Amino acid sequence: MTDSLLKNKHLLWRAGFGVGINQVDNLKNKNIKALINELCKEDSFDEITYDTPDIDPVMDYMNTTTPADKKKEMQQVYRDQNNELNLNFLNKIVNSKEQMREKMAFFWHGHFASRVNNPKFSKQLLNTIRKNALGNFKDLLFEVSQSPAMLNFLNNQQNKKDHPNENFAREVMELFTMGRGNYTEKDVREGARAFTGWSYDKDGNFKERKNLHDEGTKTFLGKTGNFSGTDVLNIILEQKATSQFITTKIYKFFVNENVDHNIVNTLSTNFYNSGYDIKKLMSDIFSSSWFYDQRNIGNRIKSPIELMAGIMRILPMHIQNPENLIVYQKLLGQMLLYPPNVAGWPNGKSWIDSSTLMLRLQVPQIWSGLRPLEYSPRQDDDIDMGMKSKETALNKTFKNPNITIDWDRVDKIFAHKNCEDYLIQNVQSLDMNSVKDFSDKSIKMNIINLMSTPEYQLM
Repeated sequence: MTDSLLKNKHLLWRAGFGVGINQVDNLKNKNIKALINELCKEDSFDEITYDTPDIDPVMDYMNTTTPADKKKEMQQVYRDQNNELNLNFLNKIVNSKEQMREKMAFFWHGHFASRVNNPKFSKQLLNTIRKNALGNFKDLLFEVSQSPAMLNFLNNQQNKKDHPNENFAREVMELFTMGRGNYTEKDVREGARAFTGWSYDKDGNFKERKNLHDEGTKTFLGKTGNFSGTDVLNIILEQKATSQFITTKIYKFFVNENVDHNIVNTLSTNFYNSGYDIKKLMSDIFSSSWFYDQRNIGNRIKSPIELMAGIMRILPMHIQNPENLIVYQKLLGQMLLYPPNVAGWPNGKSWIDSSTLMLRLQVPQIWSGLRPLEYSPRQDDDIDMGMKSKETALNKTFKNPNITIDWDRVDKIFAHKNCEDYLIQNVQSLDMNSVKDFSDKSIKMNIINLMSTPEYQLM
């Protein structure tokens, strides 16, 4: 395998969701700078939305006065809309030419983790994150912090003068910006006072309710004044700890779980000095020579979405029942727009346990129609989605995605190529004899068997 093929493939997995079927032919001759520019390119922004009509008039099914049948109807509409958002985001991840934008959006949607029932709020937050994914972290932080999804998820409507709720202020510092150890409990209390009155109206527009805002003097991160929420976010962005925290998290996600502190310190300083320019930070990472060191290649376990998207990008497929892809997300432990909690998804080895590993290795065979799906969601799963027991979960809601793969096209593209060079990151650790033993020598079986190896789980 050529050196440039190895590097290009690594870049496509880290800055996007793997090699697309259209990229196979000229991948080994592609100049890395040209590929980075291609990945960075942003076309005119288009929102992800859903087609299921909204319920009219808007009513709150949490409201005790709403009749039971109306609540049920509303819950069903919400579920349909949220499922549509999920699948439309997955579709962008798989098919968008703007792979780096969607990869960064995927990262940020785990970083600014929020889980609200209201699809309108979810849609707004998702598009805020996608729009600013490669923009400026300050804009991203402000827009996310003022989104109804986040204000709702972190209880900031309950944050009023004389009765501050600290949840929002705490998570903004601990999870979104500075990380633990860089602020005190007093900063949390004073920050919460500054965010009093941050809320939104019934249409989901941000609103500062002046009558609920604490106008008193606050001391926050060593500064004193009559601070508002805006002041607090600006003070947080002045802290070098914020740049350090974000850069470290990006390095762990895009480069290596084992942090090289010298590299991260340099990146972090440059990120801070650029005024938090995300695209510049990502370009610095992807165009540096250390990014392509052997120790950074094939060392990350693909998250379930990365695994699914990678298969969908390289195998041209028609999916009859896409809604069942949500079942796979659930079974594998990562549902888009539905993080387990405010800290988002844990990465790395946490993706693999005895049940998920077996399913991961079998997805290529199941999707190719070579074996049935024999799994049901874990019972302790946080993501119950209204499915009550294992039996009903599978019997009632489960149909196979009914996938038809265009193997003729795959045959043409991979004729006279080593499939493993395009599918596996660290080919030297692969036992090709065992792959070929299970194969009938066809390109189709070779690819399915390669995708069913432990090596394919790594990127």
